[in-house]
Amino acid sequence: MLRALFLLSSCLTAATLTAQAPPVGGDFDACTSIMVSRGASLDSSVMITYSADAPFLPKLLHHAGGEHPAGAPCDVVGWEDDQQRGAVEQVRRTYAVVGLINEKQLALGETTTGGRPELVDPDGQLDYDALMWLTLQRAKNAREAITTIDELCRRYGYGSSGETFAIADPDEVWVMELIGKGRGEKGIVWVAARVPEGCISASANMARIGSFPLDDPEHWRYAEDVVDFAIEKGFYDPKSGAPFSWRDAYHPNPDAVSKRACATRVWSIFRRAAPSLDLSPDFHRGVAGAEPYPLFVKVDQKLAVRDVMALMRDHYEGTPFDLTQGLAAGPFQSPLRCRGLTFEVDGRRYAWERPIATQQAGFTMLAQCRRWLPDAVGGVYWFTPDDPSTSCFTPLYCGITRLPPAYVTGSYERFRWDSAWWVFNLVSNLTYDRWSRIVPDVLTAQAAHEQRCLDMLPAIDRAATELAARDPALVQRFLTDWSVGTAESLFTDWQALAADIITKQVDGFVREGGRATSPGYDPAWLRRVIAEQGAALALPRAPGSGEGDH
Repeated sequence: MLRALFLLSSCLTAATLTAQAPPVGGDFDACTSIMVSRGASLDSSVMITYSADAPFLPKLLHHAGGEHPAGAPCDVVGWEDDQQRGAVEQVRRTYAVVGLINEKQLALGETTTGGRPELVDPDGQLDYDALMWLTLQRAKNAREAITTIDELCRRYGYGSSGETFAIADPDEVWVMELIGKGRGEKGIVWVAARVPEGCISASANMARIGSFPLDDPEHWRYAEDVVDFAIEKGFYDPKSGAPFSWRDAYHPNPDAVSKRACATRVWSIFRRAAPSLDLSPDFHRGVAGAEPYPLFVKVDQKLAVRDVMALMRDHYEGTPFDLTQGLAAGPFQSPLRCRGLTFEVDGRRYAWERPIATQQAGFTMLAQCRRWLPDAVGGVYWFTPDDPSTSCFTPLYCGITRLPPAYVTGSYERFRWDSAWWVFNLVSNLTYDRWSRIVPDVLTAQAAHEQRCLDMLPAIDRAATELAARDPALVQRFLTDWSVGTAESLFTDWQALAADIITKQVDGFVREGGRATSPGYDPAWLRRVIAEQGAALALPRAPGSGEGDH
């Protein structure tokens, strides 16, 4: 979930993502993140994902890194209103950043969890997005990032609500949950858990950490006052005899909408990665007494990169909550459900399912950290604008020095043919309206590009590793040229795909091989139409035939 992003204008070269943070379970600004340990990954890389779901046009980040006068001011500037929110002190050395991965293969993702509203400090200087951006510039691994996040919040104050951060480096991946201390009190309370090897975790706008050990610093870290602060505020009573729970203290009593909108996404990720667990849907359906889903699950089979991409493209296919089925999916089995998420009919409240892949996604990324390669080569930032189910990931090495022009072009105010975000949105919106007819062509184009990149990566890795040993500057140029060229080639292909879709799917016809056909509607959907409008649509029966006139 993306609140107003704050650029650090004195020390960065480009910026990112923004939107207003809603309550947990909100309609638009809700994000999904997956954390994959080395032991759960087919190639032993660490992976995290992040779908930044909000109606806005994001641009890729890039910070060049380098040496700076220590203590020099670094302005914090609002993305939307361009208003300065003070300054932070610059550090002597910052790391280069591409998207949300830095040159040391440290990667961050997030989902907003809300929590107790009284713990938001409106005077806190750093919202979560500025906090992430500063951390990527200053920390070189996951454990250092956790410390940096805590120190920055202590010094400058934290202005967002509760957050879950996914923090990855080439060796390990952590889940960090944090929340402020309320107006007038700088700093945060927090807890961080290392994802066990062979396991994955997931976050979807609802606090995930319950009780945790206080004596296992190798796998669990936390603010020294995380329990005492809860006692002081009356969030936890040790006399109750219950163990301290982060979730119960700082994110209590999620409502039915939050469970359905948030916990269903976690359930679906886990049911696909570990089907042997046969996880019950009871918790996300709001059944009384149902237990929250575990923080970690061991995968049944190790996950490849495209497996993780597929998890981010989920609409609950094959489950009772499948968005491509039922009357609401329309005649072309579309997973699109326009917002609002909740609605009322005849005095009763209802809610659409909130899938992992959603039309309001600003972008989705998959960061891959590979410890057996030099840092400039090992970190790969797979990025796509818009809805990942109808868009396409392209790889950007973390060692690149410039970004593909189409991916930093455009604004939310008007469509542009030279903007990747708009062209990907065009393909998505064409697909939503006639999903069953169009999505096969989109998936074919998607798979072709992503598999081609995956097939090429080993050769690029080898060549870049050899160059890195001889000429670090040359390896940057090589990786930059390949990453930018590949992304721009995809953009051109997606422009062509949009044109092909419009040409092929025109006026309800399907044009192929020089012929135009009209496939009509799915019989199951027609039966629903007849059930509602049959009397008006029926033709008179022909005398003696029992059939209508033709």
